[in-house]
Amino acid sequence: MHTWLHSLPKVELHIHLEGSIPLATLWQLMQQYGGDPDVPDMTALTRKFQYRDFPQFINTWVWKNRFIRTAADFTTIAAAVAQDWADQNICYVESHYSPTDFARHGLTISEITRAIRAGLNQVPAVTVNLIADVVRDSSIDRAMHTVETVAELGEYGVIGIGLGGSEQTHPPESFAPVFARARQLGLRTTAHAGEAAGAESIWGALTALGAERIGHATRASTDPKLCDFFVTQQIPLEMCPLSNVRTGVVADIASHPIADFIKRGMLVTVNTDDPKMFNNTLVDEYTQLMEHFHLSPATICQLIDNAVTASWLSDEEKITLRATLQRHPSWVA
Repeated sequence: MHTWLHSLPKVELHIHLEGSIPLATLWQLMQQYGGDPDVPDMTALTRKFQYRDFPQFINTWVWKNRFIRTAADFTTIAAAVAQDWADQNICYVESHYSPTDFARHGLTISEITRAIRAGLNQVPAVTVNLIADVVRDSSIDRAMHTVETVAELGEYGVIGIGLGGSEQTHPPESFAPVFARARQLGLRTTAHAGEAAGAESIWGALTALGAERIGHATRASTDPKLCDFFVTQQIPLEMCPLSNVRTGVVADIASHPIADFIKRGMLVTVNTDDPKMFNNTLVDEYTQLMEHFHLSPATICQLIDNAVTASWLSDEEKITLRATLQRHPSWVA
């Protein structure tokens, strides 16, 4: 099963560039900037990425970003991440990145974006489009500035915005003007919701923000009307099961609602979120779903096809990507 899953061409829609840095590359950056006495070796670095809860994960995210300080660093990590995706046979990615997290290092959104594209271009085996995270922990003015800036960066593959960060303390409604402006500028929209807050956060992302996709949506399971809404409207869900286990959003994989969502007919996609911070891969995600919920190979292929449907590729690009998937010898119709 593992060999078959690895061989499959795969698609990922909810993954953060800064959470996908191979640990060897992160260690290299840490040494470049003086390291951390509390993290003296790779074993300690691996232990660093274990969490009691979602707030601790956010704190660790902020800690990690201390070691990304220049545009050249972004080129380095983008190339390393893209190679890791290619090695996993992931052929198309829509990747979040959080440029406002690095203003403290004097980096502009434009130079970060250009540097990331320079690194991604070193690995032509995987096609990557970018989603700029406006980061709910930052101010509305800063979020609006992000939108205005990235709308001019389409040539570097920026196709949309997302809303990540501390959902439990920053409800989505206040970002409604930001999302409205993004749509005016032709950007696509997604939002993290129902991960660290309840179903009301998901409703807010849908009604106040008009988000086209919802990241996580785990807590939708508590609201039957919301589940019915997802079924009838076919709004894509960017689900990240192992991430939810690692951050304590769900107790274990057997408790995750994803299998129920699939059975209900929701448009479910499977993603890794921050794979090097959670020690997971897409193969791991699909393996766990097959082992715990007895999903068939055909269902796994359907979940990958769902990601094509939910992607922000053009209709013509979707046809081309589907043809690539379906002619692969491992594909199950």
